[in-house]
Amino acid sequence: MRSGFDEMHGGDARARPQYQAYERWLAQQPVETMYARREEAELIFRRVGITFAVYGDKDGGEGTERLIPFDLIPRVIPAHEWRELEAGLRQRVTALNRFIHDVYHEQAILKAGIVPAEQILRNAQFRPEMMGVAVPKNIYSHIAGVDIVRAANPDGSGSYYVLEDNLRVPSGVSYMLENRKMMMRLFPELFSQHRIAPVAHYPDLLLETLRSVAPQGVVDPTVVVLTPGMYNSAYFEHAFLAQQMGVELVQGQDLFVDKDCVFMRTTRGPKRVDVIYRRLDDDFLDPQVFRADSTLGCPGLIAAYKAGNVTLSNAVGTGIADDKSIYPYVPKMVEFYLGEKPILNNVPTHLCRDKDDLSYVLDHLGELVVKEVHGAGGYGMLVGPAATQQEIADFRAQLLANPANYIAQPTLSLSTCPTFVDSGIAPRHIDLRPFVLSGSTVQMVPGGLTRVALKEGSLVVNSSQGGGTKDTWVLED
Repeated sequence: MRSGFDEMHGGDARARPQYQAYERWLAQQPVETMYARREEAELIFRRVGITFAVYGDKDGGEGTERLIPFDLIPRVIPAHEWRELEAGLRQRVTALNRFIHDVYHEQAILKAGIVPAEQILRNAQFRPEMMGVAVPKNIYSHIAGVDIVRAANPDGSGSYYVLEDNLRVPSGVSYMLENRKMMMRLFPELFSQHRIAPVAHYPDLLLETLRSVAPQGVVDPTVVVLTPGMYNSAYFEHAFLAQQMGVELVQGQDLFVDKDCVFMRTTRGPKRVDVIYRRLDDDFLDPQVFRADSTLGCPGLIAAYKAGNVTLSNAVGTGIADDKSIYPYVPKMVEFYLGEKPILNNVPTHLCRDKDDLSYVLDHLGELVVKEVHGAGGYGMLVGPAATQQEIADFRAQLLANPANYIAQPTLSLSTCPTFVDSGIAPRHIDLRPFVLSGSTVQMVPGGLTRVALKEGSLVVNSSQGGGTKDTWVLED
């Protein structure tokens, strides 16, 4: 895969059609104005409290609060590209939900030998407690965040690839919404000059999705957002989404179970809860079933869940489908469950548990990106071309000690987008995380969260590793 796809400019240095009007506008903006707008955005974000915590940060110990840097230059996607992306996302998430249901019921894909049974049944994310448990509409991942990257083709065009699927507790949608509000505040004239698809209705779609998967027979479901608390890195988002949906933000101690039904404590007495949008991992949900030392969840919650008296969103056990060692099989899932060819391609992936793959990876460590199968946030990975000889040697030892814990991929050069950095406007690598909602229907707002690697040459876009975000414009026809 060639490097060098620029989102704004083609090989002839001319602006691509979707960027032409924006480029003309940008050329007329004094650089002093852009710097002033950037400072204004930072001030507003800080005042509103749009921060995230970095755990184990070198400077501040536990949970250092940081702003996620916001870039003023949007990422623009033309309507025809978004239509194909949307179709591919809909197809992929539908197949993944079918897969999770199959894993906890018939296991047809394991019996067919398409996915090795040991990779499921011995996986840390497999939850035997979910075997045979019915969930509403057979949907497990109601909110999915799928990471998309684009790389250059030999002819200079760009192709989208799925980098990973986030099906447990994907975060970042609040930044998508706040970025759009900020752009409309700073540059209102741009929104009269362009037909930009709206994203502000995401909380309405989210609430509609959550209500649609309430337990059978519940006509007017009570929905809550369950947070680990204010010290969680994504707490701003938990509070933001609860407020935007008009539902209660609760912690584990606000809930209790009586006769296999979940209630929350209120000033007016107990209130029955029907749907819990939980923003904590399986292990912490119920100390009677998972981690006995967890104080974040609610004792008896899983019994109420299994009894069909409450819906957990996302379902327990969804992690089996966003494990990086399962990712290589997703295209086969699409064919197996839907009888269709995948619209979106995976990045070619080596499974280090495989002897031949491991041998290849060890021989090419300096060229590859190697990731932990359960890793997240840009941690636990080796970017070969950017690593020192010592880092490669250390990672080789880790790989040999536990090869099944790793996958490897070619160093994909993520597309670049002009970005307003301290030195002016310069290209920086980006990805895209669209958010896919699965309830009565599969739906999404146009676009998603564009993350940008602010360090020159860096391919790591994660906010925990110094990345920033951009507004994502999908242009309407």
